[in-house]
This record gives sequence, structure tokens and C-alpha cells, in this order.
Amino acid sequence: MITKSSQTSVNPVLRVPPAAPAEAAAHFRASLAFHADVSDVAAALTAGGDPGFVVVDSRSTESWDQGHLPGAVHLPTALIPEQAGQLLDRSVPVVTYCWGPGCNGATRAALALAELGYQVKEMLGGFEYWAREGFAYETWQGPARRAADPLTAPVEGECGC
Repeated sequence: MITKSSQTSVNPVLRVPPAAPAEAAAHFRASLAFHADVSDVAAALTAGGDPGFVVVDSRSTESWDQGHLPGAVHLPTALIPEQAGQLLDRSVPVVTYCWGPGCNGATRAALALAELGYQVKEMLGGFEYWAREGFAYETWQGPARRAADPLTAPVEGECGC
């Protein structure tokens, strides 16, 4: 067991000490109000019935054509101010996504929607992790699905996180 007294020098991770447990719990609780996991979105969309939210793909038309979540609304971030009111119901929460973890397009889209009065969450992992986890998607040519990446998708019957 590593104790505080056994550390001889402060490493880069602990250069800024961790928050107090209560402060950390508040932060992580708040984070869950802003983010949704790819697997949770997939589970809600495939459970049957109304999931209680709508999914918005904030990417370009070219990206949309390459692949998007089934049932998603295509609404590029730049068009949100002029088209959101025609495509989305303010009483229905929105989950935004873009390409993946290296892209902040879903964050920008979520901000634009929140500023217009929508309840919104960002889907962490974006389309990249949707496809990597082996969930079905649609392209301009029709339905598609890739084999699940064993590094991102859990083994059947096990939780990956």
C-alpha cells in the first residue's frame, strides 16, 4: 500500500492534489448530467419504445453520409440557430455527437442548443466509438455495422467499464 509518507517526490499526477471526496463526488455527479455514454445511448435506442430523447449528429453532410446513428437528426452546428426550432421539440432532451473524442463538435453543438433553451447532453466517444463498439449505423448506401473492437466493446456478459 502506498502511503503519503512513502512518496519521496511529487509526480506530475499529484502535483495538483486530488479534490476532497465530497467535492469530487459533486463534480462527477454534475458531469453525468452533461454526458452520455455510447453504450447507454445504444441501450436506450434499442430497448423499444420512446427513449425520451432525440439524437443530433452535428457533423457535415459528407460525414453524415459516411455513417450516422439510426434515427439521428442531421443538424450541423452552424445551422443550429436557424434550424433547431424546426427540427427539434424543446420539451425533448437532446443528445449530441460528432466524430469522436478528438473532436469538440458535439460540445459546440450542445452549447448552441443549450443557449437556445434545449436540455442537452453530449455523447462521449461520438460516432467513432459507436462504430468501434459494433453498433449498427446507416450510410448513404444503407445499413452498416463493423465488428466490435475488443479494446472498446465489452465481452458479451461483462461490463467494459
